[in-house]
Amino acid sequence: ISEEILQTSVDAYRKMRNTLRYLLGALHGYDETVEHLPLERMPSLERWVLHRLQELDGVVKAGYAAYDFKKVYSALFNFCVVDLSAFYLDVRKDSLYCDRPDADRRRACRTVMHEVFMRLTAWLAPIMPFTMEEVWLSRFPSEDDSVHLRTFPKTPQDWHNGALAENWRTLRRLRRVVTGALEVERREKRIGSSLEAAPVVHVADADLRALLEEVRFADLCITSGIVLTDAPAPEGAFTLDDVPGVAVVPAMAEGGKCARCWKVLPDVGTHAHEA
Repeated sequence: ISEEILQTSVDAYRKMRNTLRYLLGALHGYDETVEHLPLERMPSLERWVLHRLQELDGVVKAGYAAYDFKKVYSALFNFCVVDLSAFYLDVRKDSLYCDRPDADRRRACRTVMHEVFMRLTAWLAPIMPFTMEEVWLSRFPSEDDSVHLRTFPKTPQDWHNGALAENWRTLRRLRRVVTGALEVERREKRIGSSLEAAPVVHVADADLRALLEEVRFADLCITSGIVLTDAPAPEGAFTLDDVPGVAVVPAMAEGGKCARCWKVLPDVGTHAHEA
């Protein structure tokens, strides 16, 4: 054992703990009887997260049955860090802060976060017993309850959606081109926040453009706007070698900064409540 090994474990633990701490804050006041949104009314992004939970359910149960704790830990660590913290929670934070409490998108987000919380606390309890007890009792205070008195929640089979998962693998690849272009702009001090940008995304493939138009791609990229076009990309446009046929030309968003959502929009200042 070495200091480096210990530090790697500390960093991994901190990342997982921070994910659960975020869920605790975002789920404050959640009432399942009021806010729960059925699967058929959920946006595509939320249904993808439920699909990932359904996939993980099999991995976790098989791993524990075989005493393969490393496999369980690795799958849940990657889910917390890659799927949740670096993607889903980052994309949906603006919805949590800005949408009406009764808006379907916000209700869907909180419903999914509740399902994630219920499973992560149970799945991680054998590996992180003290932390999961702390997390569970922070949300559900009790003198005689314990996370270790629970069984693993049943995960509905109809959450599984292979076609949807493939679409989201594609969308996340395309998103990397936009976020890569914005990172260059940020490094060169041409923008501060990604919400200052409204890039032009050149997509040669008609099917890919149709897929992007089905979702709020600007929200996925955390920008104030996005223009999709089939026009040939100009010289110097940002590209990634492993995502062919997609190029991004950064552009500043036009308008004023909304005090609520921080997006730069052309209609800021024109509403009665802003007077």
